[in-house]
Amino acid sequence: MSDSAGRKVPSGRLARLAAFGELAGGLAGGAVAEGARRLARGERPQLGDLVLTPANALRVTEQLSRLRGAAMKLGQMLSLDAGDMLPAELTAILARLRDSAHHMPPTQLQKVLNAEWGADWRRRFAHFDPRPLAAASIGQVHRARLPDGRELAIKVQYPGVAGSIDADVDNVATLLRLSNLLPASLDIAPLLAEAKHQLHEEADYVREAAHMRRYRDLLADDPRFVVPTPVEDLTTTRVLAMDFVAGRPIDTLADAAQDQRDAILAALLDLVLRELFVFGFMQTDPNFANYRWQPDSGRLVLLDFGAARAVPPETAAAYRAVLAAGLAEDPTALRAAILDVGFVSPTLLERHGTRIDAMIAVLMEHLSRPGPLDFSDRRFVEQLRTIGRPIAEDRAAWHVPPVQTLLVQRKVSGTALLAVRMRAHVPIRELAAEAIRTR
Repeated sequence: MSDSAGRKVPSGRLARLAAFGELAGGLAGGAVAEGARRLARGERPQLGDLVLTPANALRVTEQLSRLRGAAMKLGQMLSLDAGDMLPAELTAILARLRDSAHHMPPTQLQKVLNAEWGADWRRRFAHFDPRPLAAASIGQVHRARLPDGRELAIKVQYPGVAGSIDADVDNVATLLRLSNLLPASLDIAPLLAEAKHQLHEEADYVREAAHMRRYRDLLADDPRFVVPTPVEDLTTTRVLAMDFVAGRPIDTLADAAQDQRDAILAALLDLVLRELFVFGFMQTDPNFANYRWQPDSGRLVLLDFGAARAVPPETAAAYRAVLAAGLAEDPTALRAAILDVGFVSPTLLERHGTRIDAMIAVLMEHLSRPGPLDFSDRRFVEQLRTIGRPIAEDRAAWHVPPVQTLLVQRKVSGTALLAVRMRAHVPIRELAAEAIRTR
């Protein structure tokens, strides 16, 4: 079956397990081949270097795209790197997971909608386009029109996704362990448990519709943003119906004028700060596909609220301390704040405190420059990479931050990545100062 016709989602447990087995076999074969090539050149490669090659990353990308669901979602989360830490080839390959997935063929789509809406569901629409507008990790989106002319976007969940979450997360974790990319001493059990919990929540479209309504209320008086309205009588746990809101993919903003790019990224970064310090509620998935922009109105369309969740007060307070120390250019206070929020551990500070201080100094110098922050200026990154290399190589000091910190930082880092891609100039110090004054 061609990709244009769709590719069936493996929905049974055995089918998905077989797919992971195929992936593991492919990775092993790729590692053996790469090892032979390097040995022939007189090198003594490490196992991690053999597994994490561009060819193997391409295998992972293709298989996770085919599996969708939790497997692809975790791959997307791994891809949210500003290109500063991962090799360029791997960053480019993993980035494909942010906006590409195989879609369901029409026969599989029909079965899902029959189960959710009944066999006569087409009578409820004047038109329903079987070709998806977009295909992502958990579902795909179709355009439809009601008899009264109302245009809708219909998100349909892939079959078997909800039931495969726990096994998929465990299988991805096993692949990470087998690849030797994670030290055996690193406890990722809390992270895996939270990943399962979060993905189960994201698979509940009734819950997502409620969060969409909440964001519409929170942003009702802010003309910079547009949030669709869900359609209650067409929404089920596995199908989410909402108003269709026109907009261009956020990637196309890169070709817009500098002032347009700056305004939209300033609005988005301001929203992140308001979520953290004002709303106490954050949409934690910064996938680029969750945003559209409208060139004529200059507004940002917000999509996909499955990953929205409350921000614990203690997490917000810890981030407030980080920003306050940074704005005050107080390295001692910032050192204490990043320990409190969980970015570093006491062990890491004990073993590499001097290097952590040096990295703080580099960041402060970069962020304290007058005027808007130029996100395209990445000259400081090589300094950080050089200083931090021994820290990264000290696997015994690796540390997993608290889950709530990771969720917030995922949104912060992903939004910063978008600002980097858009080459935006944003008065980030002013935005941060205003945010932490807001109680």
